[in-house]
Amino acid sequence: MVTQPTKRKHILTINLEDYFQVGAFQRFVRPEHWQRYESRIIEQTDRTLDLLDQYQAKATFFVLGRVAESLPDLIRKVADRGHEVASRGYNWHDIRHLTPQQFGDDLARSRRAIENASGQTVIGYRTAEGWFRPADLWALEVLKQEGFAYDSSLGPILRNFSAEPWRKLVHEEVTLSGPIGELPISSARILGMDVPIGGNWLRQFPSLLMRRAVRSWESRHDAPLVMYFHTWELDPEQPRFESTGWLTRVRHYRNLDLMRGKVAEYLERFSFDTAAAHLGLTLKPAVHTPAPPTLLEIDLGPSSPTVERTPVSIVIPLYNEEPVIPFLANTLTEVRRAFQQAGYDPRFLLVNDASTDDTQTEITETFGSWPDVTLIAHESNRGVAAAILTGLDAADTEIVCSMDADCTYDPHELLAMIPKLTPDVDLVTASPYHPDGEVRNVPRWRLFLSQGASRLYRRVFFNQLHTYTSCFRVYRRSRVKETPVRYGNFLGVVELLGQLDHRGSRVVEHPTTLSVRLLGRSKMKTLRTIVGHLRLMRKFAWNRLRGRARKYQPADRDRALLLLRETAGTPCHMAMEDRQPAAEPVTAGR
Repeated sequence: MVTQPTKRKHILTINLEDYFQVGAFQRFVRPEHWQRYESRIIEQTDRTLDLLDQYQAKATFFVLGRVAESLPDLIRKVADRGHEVASRGYNWHDIRHLTPQQFGDDLARSRRAIENASGQTVIGYRTAEGWFRPADLWALEVLKQEGFAYDSSLGPILRNFSAEPWRKLVHEEVTLSGPIGELPISSARILGMDVPIGGNWLRQFPSLLMRRAVRSWESRHDAPLVMYFHTWELDPEQPRFESTGWLTRVRHYRNLDLMRGKVAEYLERFSFDTAAAHLGLTLKPAVHTPAPPTLLEIDLGPSSPTVERTPVSIVIPLYNEEPVIPFLANTLTEVRRAFQQAGYDPRFLLVNDASTDDTQTEITETFGSWPDVTLIAHESNRGVAAAILTGLDAADTEIVCSMDADCTYDPHELLAMIPKLTPDVDLVTASPYHPDGEVRNVPRWRLFLSQGASRLYRRVFFNQLHTYTSCFRVYRRSRVKETPVRYGNFLGVVELLGQLDHRGSRVVEHPTTLSVRLLGRSKMKTLRTIVGHLRLMRKFAWNRLRGRARKYQPADRDRALLLLRETAGTPCHMAMEDRQPAAEPVTAGR
């Protein structure tokens, strides 16, 4: 009878996080906006748990406290399946930006949230951002003071800790408060570099190189291997962020479809257990500790139904926005609440500009039952400006906002823009190029073209703005409804502002932040748009030279006040090159 050799026992660690909660995307996806994205973390975690069960493996799952607080049933499921749940902090932080006191407070908050969710004590920690370097070892003292038994944040990769090879193995660190276990991620020398064994590196390097690295580790060390991966790496169907840069996309998406097989190979060859089990530590049942209510939780109660709110319409043009719809729905849920708390009654008008993908199906399924949403469809593609004006036609409020479906401008900024629509102002436009504005991650070539266009438009318009091309605006409907617009595409957005400018309207700008589009692709045809802008500038310059333009005068305030007393009911007028019949609402939500 042949006896099978006993498998070496190693430590498996898993970062439990959604596809948008990763370090590679921190420059693009702000943690305060995580709730807007379509979450797949439950499906990703279920796939991970099933894979571990298949090979009878156990692991330590590191999770943020805020994730545990929002998904307690998921965290409890992980614990109930026999795995350890440890902390990555409460919020996503780089500890290099925290004081020891702030770090300790974050640890305590995360521990309370995770223990309440999992029902087991939390004794381990791994940093959410990057890996500990030599200058970060002060954090071990704080961890020990907060009662943590071990850390798994050291990253002996590249040249970090190269002079201290013992720190590459599971060991004990000495702090002023006592010893603390350290389980650094295992690394191997590949192509002249010390790289981690696991995670992104497992996907990027050929399997042959990684297998050799593991064999080399086993032959040279008696200490266990500390392997890691992320739950989102078992989800090749996750949404794709298109504008994060080539290297970032390779780092995140390459070989996702192969990752399950790669992990399964190691689960079959080795025996894996939790960090706590290796250290001989028992995970005791946790005592539920209620979290103190935050100011946000106290203030989020429903407003009194007797409060009369100001009605506001929000027009959202859509063309081939199928990947964006879940994100848009989550964002509009936030916007509705914020508007109501600010004393407004928001009504959303979604205008589908004859999309060729499944946008219409998605918005019907997602928004069809929303009582404050009206869905409108164009029979043919007419452009973003035409879609905005269709929404203005259908709106029944004097204040009408427009925003992009991809939310490259934060819709909450509309709450700061609406008060600027004073009686003498007909249009408020977002201005990322204002000295107080900001642009995040937008390609430089796009900024060069857009800022250059705005500088040229300043020469032909009376209202001296820093940005003329934004679709993110607040309109006074009674003044805009009679404005003729020839272009239905992106040019029409500037043309509408220019027509108001030359009719003596006052236009003001609001400095805000423009972020790069992540989901879906931009629909702008760059060369065609540049040529169109030059023609539009020539048209408005010619109008000024011929004396057909009128500058806003302060005396126009009286006229504005008089107009405000009139009712607005005339549909918006569009003098398009090819006139189109008015679009019909396909769903009357409200």
